[in-house]
Amino acid sequence: MNIAIIGCGTMGMAYAGNLAAMPGVKVTGVVDINAGRAEKAAAVSGAKAYTDVDTLLQQEELETVAICLPTYLHKPFVLKLAEKGLHIICEKPAALTLEDALEMKAACEKHGVRLFIGHVVRFFPNYANAYRQAHSGVIGTAKMAHFKRYGSYPKGMDGWYSNHDQSGGVILDLMIHDIDFACWLFGEVESVFASVIKREEPEMEYAQVTLRFKSSAIANLTGYWGYPGPFTTQFEIAGDQGIIRFDSNQVQSLDIKLAAGPSGEQAAVQIPSSPSLHDPYYDEVQHFIKCIQDGSEPRVSAADACYAVEIALAAERSARTGQPVIMGGNAS
Repeated sequence: MNIAIIGCGTMGMAYAGNLAAMPGVKVTGVVDINAGRAEKAAAVSGAKAYTDVDTLLQQEELETVAICLPTYLHKPFVLKLAEKGLHIICEKPAALTLEDALEMKAACEKHGVRLFIGHVVRFFPNYANAYRQAHSGVIGTAKMAHFKRYGSYPKGMDGWYSNHDQSGGVILDLMIHDIDFACWLFGEVESVFASVIKREEPEMEYAQVTLRFKSSAIANLTGYWGYPGPFTTQFEIAGDQGIIRFDSNQVQSLDIKLAAGPSGEQAAVQIPSSPSLHDPYYDEVQHFIKCIQDGSEPRVSAADACYAVEIALAAERSARTGQPVIMGGNAS
């Protein structure tokens, strides 16, 4: 499969390295308005470097394009590439508004191409294992969860992260990982309540979101830009028979603690993460490419990605008004 990469920043470089190592895939072109970044990605991937998309499309025979651009640029490029009949792998979030995300989805359907949005957390072994364990009944019926995601305030990349109109802020850009996972785990959301704290100097944005699901499950989510420590992810998923816990700073496997059995003894089972030769970003893109090749359904659908945007924007609205937001149906 011939594939190109548009955007050669942090994620574009990750795609360049992974795609270069992927059997049956050839990176034929990489594009960035910064020639130095394009040349760097070209050196990693073995592709030709370009500084504009139109020249790439004129000179290369492509089947798929990976969009690793800032969020505010997703929609115009998805629409342009869909019209050209190209399949699209686009970094998350899909777009800054639900209307734009749905328009992107509809355009790809109209032109008969696939649209995949990179909600990569579903491909992280510990999260994927937690999803399977929670649905296996090992902790009974999963009813509550808490997800945390902490990182330094994103710098560089032309300053677009600090512009809320371009990045969407900590909820839409960072917490959306856990929003998507929580919806994958528990289903449709009934209501959203959120609060955000922001500081200009030094820059910090901290968000707390509570999701109440139609299944009666509840998830509390924390997202933090400006955290002074190492990048950290944590979660707890509680059922009526036990709890699944993960802390990226402490363990490399799931800690599943079950309720006491008939003997009164506590059971603690360590479930190691699945062995993997590649990182989750590799597995995610390889999965999307396989879906293109065999027509199978992806682990993350375009509708899932639109729904994550809808819930994230509801959280933004709740944080602005101080009131909970009652949700309607799933995005379609």
